[in-house]
Amino acid sequence: YDIHTEVGNKCIGGKVNNKLVPLSYQLQNGDQLEIITSSKQKPHEDWLKIVVSARAKQKIKYSLNEERRKIAEDGKEILDRKFKQFNLTFNSENVTFLVKRFELPSATEFYFRIAKGKIDFSKIRSIESKNGLLIKKSFVKKEKNSSEEKSVKINSLDKKNDTIVIGENFKGFDYQMAKCCSPIPGDKVFGFITIHEGIKIHRYNCPNAENLMSKMAYRCIAAKWKSQKLIEREVSIKLLGIDSMGLVNGITEIISKENHVNMKGISFDTNDGFFTGIIKIMIFDTIHLDSLIKKLKGLEGVEDVSRHEIDESA
Repeated sequence: YDIHTEVGNKCIGGKVNNKLVPLSYQLQNGDQLEIITSSKQKPHEDWLKIVVSARAKQKIKYSLNEERRKIAEDGKEILDRKFKQFNLTFNSENVTFLVKRFELPSATEFYFRIAKGKIDFSKIRSIESKNGLLIKKSFVKKEKNSSEEKSVKINSLDKKNDTIVIGENFKGFDYQMAKCCSPIPGDKVFGFITIHEGIKIHRYNCPNAENLMSKMAYRCIAAKWKSQKLIEREVSIKLLGIDSMGLVNGITEIISKENHVNMKGISFDTNDGFFTGIIKIMIFDTIHLDSLIKKLKGLEGVEDVSRHEIDESA
């Protein structure tokens, strides 16, 4: 920040004496420093615990406040659209009502949380209204009933209906999902006839698909999902980014707050300020997965998120 505010704001790490070091590294006399910047980088609250000079702290706080205001404006527009869907009037009375109901300190904080996906709009929709205004009545009971109904719906799913139609509408074949690509409803799939393990279902963009279809096309067979009912399947996702304090907590918080997403396993490796993470989750379909990936990509420090695939033979 002593060099230039934008250098500080866009800093993702540094090299000291040609070696990558974390942002928390304390410079020594004689060190040769190279600052690594990225146009995607933005100041993080954890930086305030690292920096020493008053100038740096002031610049970070200013950038954080500006970013928060911009995000809050986006949240305000989102709420305006939701109010129209719910036939509610967008005015200070309704907003103040919701700020108190969600026990938040201000409307700006409320808008900010909306933009970050931390406000459940189903709770707003469950509140009674009249002539576009929200009515002050308890909705705890309704919310509980809604959760109970959702739980019953999920627990009563008939897993027999989660089938793959293979070939010309035949369903009697034994099949299993290929571990290399872990297909889920919504993926375009095909079947591969193995020698000892029946038919394995692969995604068309599986790392092994090109090899199987080009060299053993005679063993490939058409397949599609019969239905896309809410049945969880295990999928692995891979995350890459800049290692920083609180990043893992931020990632797990997003995953745990995503509707019905359970983590089955998590592993993180760090090297010279960068991290690689593999997380196994239970997911319903590609729409559910894409939504989660989008939220993870928006987390500060995360550079890339993708489905984790194992390059192995069928």
